[in-house]
Amino acid sequence: MFPLLCRTSGRISLMFFCCLPILTSCTLGPDFKPPEAKLSNQWSEQISTASETSSPAAHDLAQWWKIFHDPQLTSLIERAIDTNLDLRIAESRIRQARAAMTIAGANLGPTVDASASYRRSQTPMSGSDSPGVTTNLYRTGFDAAWELDLFGGIRREVEATGAEMDAATENRRDLLVSLSAEVASSYLNLRSLQQRLVIARANLLAQEHTAELTRQRWDAGFNNKLDMVRAEAQAATTSGQIPLLEAAIRQTIYGLSLLLAGEPATLLAELSPDAALPVAMANVPPGLPSELLRRRPDIRRAEANIHAATARIGVATADLFPSFTITGSLGLQNNTFNSTFNQSSRAWSLGPSVNWALFDMGRIRANIELKKAIQEEELLAYEQTVLTALNEVENALVAASKEDEHHKALAIAVTANRTALKLATTLYVAGENDFLSVLDAQRTLYITEEALAQSSKTLCTNLVALFKSLGGGWEGEENNIDGKSPNA
Repeated sequence: MFPLLCRTSGRISLMFFCCLPILTSCTLGPDFKPPEAKLSNQWSEQISTASETSSPAAHDLAQWWKIFHDPQLTSLIERAIDTNLDLRIAESRIRQARAAMTIAGANLGPTVDASASYRRSQTPMSGSDSPGVTTNLYRTGFDAAWELDLFGGIRREVEATGAEMDAATENRRDLLVSLSAEVASSYLNLRSLQQRLVIARANLLAQEHTAELTRQRWDAGFNNKLDMVRAEAQAATTSGQIPLLEAAIRQTIYGLSLLLAGEPATLLAELSPDAALPVAMANVPPGLPSELLRRRPDIRRAEANIHAATARIGVATADLFPSFTITGSLGLQNNTFNSTFNQSSRAWSLGPSVNWALFDMGRIRANIELKKAIQEEELLAYEQTVLTALNEVENALVAASKEDEHHKALAIAVTANRTALKLATTLYVAGENDFLSVLDAQRTLYITEEALAQSSKTLCTNLVALFKSLGGGWEGEENNIDGKSPNA
């Protein structure tokens, strides 16, 4: 009888497993299709002689900061990629997403548990004063279960978690883009502040010299006291700007230290010495608007979020249908340990089970509608992300173009104001002009030199903003999920 049962159950199992690929070929819910965005064929602003349709080279975008030819800037960005805490948090989230995908994928296969137990018990004998019957029970064996993914709910869950891992990867890339841009902008701002401090100190020396000149002329009786007081006031005003610039320099260095996951004073000795503001040695064409869809990590992340939300509709839809599970067990059981492994101690079972939620007050259908609404939200978020990206690029292009015009005009103004100051001073010493024209020329020169220094910084930071808006700074980076940077 036992061999016949085994042969019969074997045939049933064989037939079932032959039909299994057909049974598991059904996948419910909508299939993901990448969203389509209709974009213009060109940008509205041009910033260089390069063709707008030409695409920036991948290596130019991957390490765009090298166009400044500043080894210290390059070192800071590479160290930030190694140590930044936000980036390390993002790497941890990639590992979490990968583990979640592995867990979801494990549900596609069977589970097998091994168990062993021993129990000693005593059963009282009714109507007797004897202590009762003492028995031993030895059990060991395996229990297996396999939930058949007939309607694709588990496969959709694997698909969703895979898309979430893609989103976590793109989030790290987006942080790389933001981090490199923030380090570069802070560094450029630091060098600009140091340059402005040099300008302020130079103007202070000139103004103090002028104040001393008016004091000597006052002592000699060649001018009135008002000229001397005005000169001293202007020198004091310029002197008052210097502590503010020194404080801003310190704070900028502290901010850079934070980006590199260091204490505030970590970079103080390295960055305190004055250095010139680096100048970019190349122009990078922005390429086509459509290229942003593949290049910018935030757009890629938004697309991955749509993918995950779409797959979860299938997960929710599968709950409308029954779930089928095959369970089986194989074990040994006997009252004596020596007899446990005898053939008479063997026990086994095999059989399917069905679980179907027939009435749930509309919970499953409401969950499906919830997942559909989430997908719609992600689609709208994708559209908003694309529009924001286009807006950032256009803003960066127009800012770079107009700041270049502004910088050229300021350079001419500085040259003219230096000439005006020399003439005003010469005429004043010769007694052919009043001292107010000298003060006005000094004030105007300081203002335009200060403005030119800030414009030089703005030219550089506008270029940084353009690279950031184009999504530069992550190409060539490997998926860092082990806490080690490719730069290490």
